[in-house]
Amino acid sequence: MGSKSKWIGLIILLAVIGAAAVYLLLGGGPQPEPAVLRGYVGGEKIGLLEDEAVQDILGRNYGLTLDYAKAGSLDMVTADHEGRNFLFPSSQTALEYYQQLYGAPDRSQIVFNTPIVLYTHRPILEAFQKEGLVTERDGVYYMDMAGLVAEIEAGTAWADLGIPELYGTVAVNTTDPVRSNSGNMFAGLLANVLCGGMADEDSVEAVLPRLKAIFEKLGYMEASSSDLFDQFLKTGMGAKPMIAGYENQLLEFAVENPEDWEQLKDDIVLLYPTPTVWSSHIYIALDEAGEAGIDALLDEGIQRLAWENHGFRTEVSGTDADEDHFGVPHLAAEITQVAAMPSYAAMEKIIAALS
Repeated sequence: MGSKSKWIGLIILLAVIGAAAVYLLLGGGPQPEPAVLRGYVGGEKIGLLEDEAVQDILGRNYGLTLDYAKAGSLDMVTADHEGRNFLFPSSQTALEYYQQLYGAPDRSQIVFNTPIVLYTHRPILEAFQKEGLVTERDGVYYMDMAGLVAEIEAGTAWADLGIPELYGTVAVNTTDPVRSNSGNMFAGLLANVLCGGMADEDSVEAVLPRLKAIFEKLGYMEASSSDLFDQFLKTGMGAKPMIAGYENQLLEFAVENPEDWEQLKDDIVLLYPTPTVWSSHIYIALDEAGEAGIDALLDEGIQRLAWENHGFRTEVSGTDADEDHFGVPHLAAEITQVAAMPSYAAMEKIIAALS
């Protein structure tokens, strides 16, 4: 009897050991603490980085957690980098600025893209359509940027366009172009329009006074693209009739706030400038540890989530935008009529003039 009990006990012990081994092989048991990468990011990407599905992929597949502080794309370049592993601005200009100040980073990579767009309200859209400044093609609204700039420089009052309830003259509110990428890119887009083509170091000189006059009319400008977009949604047509921002901001808002979007979608209108410019969201590794963030963010699952939940166009998806997925009317299936940003030397002169 005793011998039999010993055999039973041995079998039970081996079964327990086997089960424990299988449990550990399948990922059970205590997991190592994720490595924490610290850095600065543009506010428009915080929704993506706070997405639990994104965080799960980062932790489960790459053993990473991203710890970040919000900063404008140009502000983060000159911020204190002590204890930081990465920067995640929204344009090549920020990378070129970094290279000028510090030299080549350990590694950098464009993670995803989004075009610069205009957001306005339906009564303003209809006024622009009557003036021939906005046209509709394949269900998408396009703004004639040369015509819009002409109205801005002429000081055309909103009332002259048939919108007497709006105070002041035609303008596009932006973030501070000296601190934030969306404002900086819109300034570059305006410089191209004023130059009649891509502005370079020489041609931009002649249009700097005109560009400065356009921005001086705007008064206070937000330092964050996410803050400007939030104010646009909350304060209504009277406060900010039209703003420049990123396409993904509205797509993300519609996904994350479907009930609010249902109430707003008959009023808020998405317009594509002709031409527009791409905002390339580029990850800059400040040290060897920070390089791990690049491969993680290029994960196919994260790239898909970046499009489907947050509206960033990626290599995985986003080249054939589905209006039904986001519930955002007049969404362009693909982005056409894109101009290159002015050269970095030209952008330096623009930033100096607007500082």
